[in-house]
Amino acid sequence: MTNVLLTAPTTRTRPTRPRLRVRRSSHARPTRSVLLTVLTALVGVYALVPLVWLLINATKTQPDLFSSFGLWFSGDFALWDNVVGVLTYDDGVFGRWFLNTLLYVVLGAGGATLLALLGGYGLAKFDFPGKRAVFAVVIGAVAVPGTALAVPTFLMFANLGLTNTPWSVIIPSLISPFGLYLMWTFATEAVPDEIIEAARIDGAGEARTFFQVCLPMMAPGIVTVLLFTVVATWNNYFLPLIMLRDPDWYPLTLGLNAWNAQATTAGGEAIFNLVIAGSLLTILPLVVAFLLLQRYWQSGLAAGSVKE
Repeated sequence: MTNVLLTAPTTRTRPTRPRLRVRRSSHARPTRSVLLTVLTALVGVYALVPLVWLLINATKTQPDLFSSFGLWFSGDFALWDNVVGVLTYDDGVFGRWFLNTLLYVVLGAGGATLLALLGGYGLAKFDFPGKRAVFAVVIGAVAVPGTALAVPTFLMFANLGLTNTPWSVIIPSLISPFGLYLMWTFATEAVPDEIIEAARIDGAGEARTFFQVCLPMMAPGIVTVLLFTVVATWNNYFLPLIMLRDPDWYPLTLGLNAWNAQATTAGGEAIFNLVIAGSLLTILPLVVAFLLLQRYWQSGLAAGSVKE
């Protein structure tokens, strides 16, 4: 008789894996600071109140500017009449001032952006003797205010016989140390050296590598530098003030100041309503440019802020 040994079936147990506990970081949700919110609101009010004042008062007539509250509309809505008056006053000289400003911006700011682009790319991607010295000169030039160089620039252009000409405003506007520095840092982070080496191995020359490979990568930085130089040239006042004497070559800043000063001259006509309406027309191109190029501008400013 055989003994049958019955054994319980063995069950294989899988090895238990340690459970990972995911702890919610306290920094996952941005904290709200009441003080920071209040300060941001104050800065926003400080920046928007002048624009609101300008927009409201551009709709008023000359008498209503002094008889009504500055931050509210008056009885007569005269915005269109003021705009027509700005464009037709003194044989339409405002249009000439606008074209002069556009000329200074296209040649001055456009040339400054081009030079900053070429110089920044060269300093970022090429090694040469004296590169550290160039970096020190660029940083020093950024720290020097433009008004400190206005008088020496005037004396130099006076000796060359270029004062009271458009070149006396355009040529100094071609130099933008801050734009060069910004383009330098942007090209260092945005254009990898491996891509340039790959393009060279494929037989592309330096010009083709720059225009077809590197230039699209540097588009946000180019837009950022362009916006800075356009704003600086559009709002430039002190340099044209000391360089230009002929009102036909005035930019908008000098022209509106001349209109505003008419009220203090003997026999002058007070046209404050036209000055305010002209100021509104002057800032509209800058507002439109910022709104259209905002996304490129923000990405260009953030370049290099995060290091992988």
